Amino acid sequence: MKLVYTGKTKNVYELENGHYLLKFKDDVTGADGVFDPGMNQVGLTIEGVGDVNLRMSIYFFEKINAAGIRTHFVSADLNNTTMEVLPAKVFGKGLEVICRLRAVGSFLRRYGDYVEEAAVLPSYVEMTFKNDEKGDPLVTRDGLEVLGVMTPEQYETIKTMTQQITKIVADEMAARGMELYDIKFEYGYDANGEVMLIDEIASGNMRVYKDGEYIQPMTLSELFFK
Repeated sequence: MKLVYTGKTKNVYELENGHYLLKFKDDVTGADGVFDPGMNQVGLTIEGVGDVNLRMSIYFFEKINAAGIRTHFVSADLNNTTMEVLPAKVFGKGLEVICRLRAVGSFLRRYGDYVEEAAVLPSYVEMTFKNDEKGDPLVTRDGLEVLGVMTPEQYETIKTMTQQITKIVADEMAARGMELYDIKFEYGYDANGEVMLIDEIASGNMRVYKDGEYIQPMTLSELFFK
């Protein structure tokens, strides 16, 4: 295996068959020893977090694939905390896609003059460029097209996929007595320009509440697989 990328929470290796291998780490983002999924730097190491992130990713990728929605997931090895994935190019220099079901977090900070906290949102999709220094700036559909990052058709495909996948995750949380408020995804595309869901689907990429109280990501993982 050839190491091609060292990430904050995962390393990426190239396999001989043309696929890639993601090695999940126990490092998590945060600051001053406090876990914060919204941070852009590694803040601490939590034993076992790589394992639970992989377990949740496997669970959802299998459900999403079964629903006929394209992902990069091929297989996984829990003993080695690795996931084999299809090759995919990212959009631009990296793009995050957020689906919001309730008004919290940065959405509330931006638009608090117009919406109350935790107000219900209609599976609202927004996209941000992955850029730590610039605070992951928002970008519009027109902006993505003008900048040559994606076509209007790819945008609409991603929006539809995001809303479909979010419903799958939200339904699974609801079945466990919890409510999904928002979730963050990443997408890529293959040599033919076909869009696919990439990266991971883990508790650190979503906000989930129970009885109106926010559930910390590690607690969420424990509750999910209880």
